Amino acid sequence: MDATAKPPLELLIAAPRGFCAGVDRAIRIVELAIEKYGAPVYVRHEIVHNKYVVDSLKAKGAIFVEELDQVPDGVPVVFSAHGVPKAVPAKAAERGLSYLDATCPLVSKVHRQAERLVASGRHILFIGHAGHPEVIGTFGQVPEGSMTLVETVADAEAVVVGDPENLAFLTQTTLSVDDTAAVLAVLKRRFPAILAPGADDICYATSNRQSAVKALAEQVDMVLVIGSPKSSNSMRLVEVAVRNGTRSTLIQRADDIDFAWFEGVRKVGITAGASAPELLVREVVERIGTRFEVSEREVETVAENIAFKLPRGLEAA
Repeated sequence: MDATAKPPLELLIAAPRGFCAGVDRAIRIVELAIEKYGAPVYVRHEIVHNKYVVDSLKAKGAIFVEELDQVPDGVPVVFSAHGVPKAVPAKAAERGLSYLDATCPLVSKVHRQAERLVASGRHILFIGHAGHPEVIGTFGQVPEGSMTLVETVADAEAVVVGDPENLAFLTQTTLSVDDTAAVLAVLKRRFPAILAPGADDICYATSNRQSAVKALAEQVDMVLVIGSPKSSNSMRLVEVAVRNGTRSTLIQRADDIDFAWFEGVRKVGITAGASAPELLVREVVERIGTRFEVSEREVETVAENIAFKLPRGLEAA
């Protein structure tokens, strides 16, 4: 055998993976705003949690800031896909700023549900991660004190409510499906009258990507998840793989790969969080190909064909 020959390695690529419809829409909103208004266009918070995407938009003329106070008068501002508290667009309007809301429509749906439930006199137990922009944005839709955050099964066992007969629950859209089910089981046992939302709040893309990783994990020795450590849905993919008995690592770019991980590995699963572009998947495959004789196979669990409309005024930009 040729001593220089690369060892064989099979790559199983998850499908669906990468960009979801909400992320696609948010990025396009920033790009079209730059085309329509000219640079710079300000964006409050990272439009999505991915450094490559953010850096690409910066190169096109986007300026990312943490708060509205950092946006000068007379320039357009875009709100991130994660959603913002009601006070943010109200403040923008007060200042006369032109703003575009890139909130994912599925997050906006949760916002409207929260408003309706509180208006009907119910207290909401919100399942999510403290400090995540989506959680901050949803809490900012309703009066203070009308929602309580529940992060874990232990929280669900311990939470104290004033009126158990007038409760509802909502969830962050990017949670672990299995974790959320465990938390909900406790809440439903403790509060049988708790009202569920009309449909599951965990978004289709989060659920689909987790199902795809479960399918991968059964067939490979290791799963690489491409995404940001800030990205809730990407972090959940790592957890799903590990829970299914497979070693998994989060990487942001191909350069993060440590080839020591591949010792004794014959099959590697690759997926990407909902805010990671396909270009980064190809970059990872190419880097692995520098050390191994790679064969690729896509493992598709469901086909995705969802698209969301752009805000009025940008469609023809």
